[in-house]
Amino acid sequence: GIMKKVLVTGGSGTVGKAFIEEYYGQYEFYSISRNESYISELKQQFPDVNVFIGDICDFDHLVNIYSKVRPDIVVHAAAIKHINLAEENPSRAVEVNLVGSLNVIKASVRLEVPLTIGVSTDKACDPDSVYGYSKKIMERMFSQYHNHCTKFVCTRFANVAKSNGSVIPYWVSEAEKGNKLKLTDMEMNRLMFSSQEAAQLIHKAIDYSSMNDFFVLCRIMKNVNLFNLAKFIGDDVDIIGKRPGEKLNEVLVTEKELPNTLVDGDYVLVFDHQIVDGNLKEEHSSLTASTMDNTEMKELVYG
Repeated sequence: GIMKKVLVTGGSGTVGKAFIEEYYGQYEFYSISRNESYISELKQQFPDVNVFIGDICDFDHLVNIYSKVRPDIVVHAAAIKHINLAEENPSRAVEVNLVGSLNVIKASVRLEVPLTIGVSTDKACDPDSVYGYSKKIMERMFSQYHNHCTKFVCTRFANVAKSNGSVIPYWVSEAEKGNKLKLTDMEMNRLMFSSQEAAQLIHKAIDYSSMNDFFVLCRIMKNVNLFNLAKFIGDDVDIIGKRPGEKLNEVLVTEKELPNTLVDGDYVLVFDHQIVDGNLKEEHSSLTASTMDNTEMKELVYG
């Protein structure tokens, strides 16, 4: 058959690129993103990807790209994702994560895209930060626009190891320079998975989308204590205190959501309504998850 066309917003970022890498050759890929150096890297690595430079905040430009591509699936991964940047620039976080997401939704509706997948975050559960709130509202908007001819579903991520600007690559480079590793708190725990697992989570959402219901798809993850992770990467750790909007523990599926969950192997679907059988038994968080052992941490950092 003809390869399905997949348009990825933020296709040159960590998550978008991981999805393209994992399923390159299975789909015809299109990417829209803003960072020119990331875009040229994407194009060099994956010559068959059709790249557009643009901003999801520009609705007319977005619609123009959609009209050219006529995508079968949109993966919406573009976002302001650094918690402290969003805290300091809330209006920009709203512009990209909310107005931008709404633009993606409206473009998908206008061009009757059969499936649009939003990338959300554990920080959207019981939010405590501008970033978390913006993603929580994005999930609700996706739910609002979902219907059986233009489907909208979400995937809820935890921390993607080695994503641009995240802690692992930063610590590794600091350790190489012989610097102390900065950690905000010894009790800081995070659910983590690899960019490859993140790509698989998005793909799983495509599989599950044959159901007619809106859902947020989560994956059972492992917990990493960041102090242990830091000790694993370097010898000297400096405790600097929590930053605004930062939590010690992250929840991926809240207690309130449990009646709406359906467990399928390592995956958990969270619906808008109650599910009779197959619920998750307890909240899934960095406190309830099993902890990564050293082998798994090594794979995460250096794999």
